[in-house]
Amino acid sequence: MQKKIGKQTLVYHWLRDYIEENRFSVSNKMPSENALTRRLKVSRDTVRSVMNILEKEGLIYRVQGSGTFFKKEVAVWDKEMRPGMSRKIGVILQGQDPDANKELLNGIRSVLHEETTDLRVYFTNNRFSNERACLDEVMHNNFDGFIIDGVMASIVNPNLDCYHNILAKNIPIIFYNNYYKELTCSKVTNNDISGADELVLRLARQGHKKIMGVFVTDNYQSAEKFCGYVKALQKYGCIFDDDYVKWCVSSSAYKKAFEKEIFKFIKSQPQCTAIVCCNYMLLKMVRRVLQNMGKKVPQDYSLVCFDYSKEDWAQSGITCTVHQGRIMGIEVSKRLLKMMENKDFGKRDYSCVLEPYIHDGESVGKVRE
Repeated sequence: MQKKIGKQTLVYHWLRDYIEENRFSVSNKMPSENALTRRLKVSRDTVRSVMNILEKEGLIYRVQGSGTFFKKEVAVWDKEMRPGMSRKIGVILQGQDPDANKELLNGIRSVLHEETTDLRVYFTNNRFSNERACLDEVMHNNFDGFIIDGVMASIVNPNLDCYHNILAKNIPIIFYNNYYKELTCSKVTNNDISGADELVLRLARQGHKKIMGVFVTDNYQSAEKFCGYVKALQKYGCIFDDDYVKWCVSSSAYKKAFEKEIFKFIKSQPQCTAIVCCNYMLLKMVRRVLQNMGKKVPQDYSLVCFDYSKEDWAQSGITCTVHQGRIMGIEVSKRLLKMMENKDFGKRDYSCVLEPYIHDGESVGKVRE
């Protein structure tokens, strides 16, 4: 292998980490050279030279007209702990919201310092098969602990046996956001019931009675948001109707085709004057649909959102609960370290519930007569 120095070394290791993180996900496509040049702030020649090295090592291959892909069957870093590290931690993420993942990982890395922690990150794309492939491998590779966002956690999980095997080895697991009720594991979650109450209250104060909601069915966190939405509607004298709710599955929620479903949904409920979105990704979709319909926020529809995860939340104008990814990353890491220090961690609950942070934007207006 060629000797890699300076920026070339940084790009090489970034790409190797990218490959490892995504080898359990659905796609094995690499970012384009242009995208890597912008993201890593290096020249295209540097990116191309590293790509050539990876190709010679047999990690990637190019397809004319389609792009560059990595080989999942060989895309494995060294299985042993990296030199100089005192602990090895696995972080298993859904990976569907890049902004949320970025802030969470920033929080984790601020606690689990790179000098002492061999941090391995993996994305499951919220698929059971990817989660199982990941768990089957990592539980044989001497990890000291795991931080996990559960896959489709409102559905009975077929991979509970993998988790039982990890716990049987007395390796601590802590969940964040989505967890499995069948496991007695500690978790860090948001108080989404309270968040829903705050969002609906702001709509009700402006006279909104018929409020639509867009929620995900297979996500435990979304189920909590939905329960909070219904309770708040009842509490503030608003009308709950099943027809005012649009359900979707995580795997299809962010696809272009789903915009047509959102369009039909909004058109079918002309009596409604406001919309609650259960996450930032769906908020973006709803805003695009409203724009294509020629509707304005808040003049035609008031709009609120859970877990606004992009950094521009203060400038966005959207009334929302702000995604607390960095805080969650810090909390989940601190608690995992305490669990690793305590051999009897299973006898104590290290869980934490984060209260919502509300940003009042300009997306809620009075109901027009």
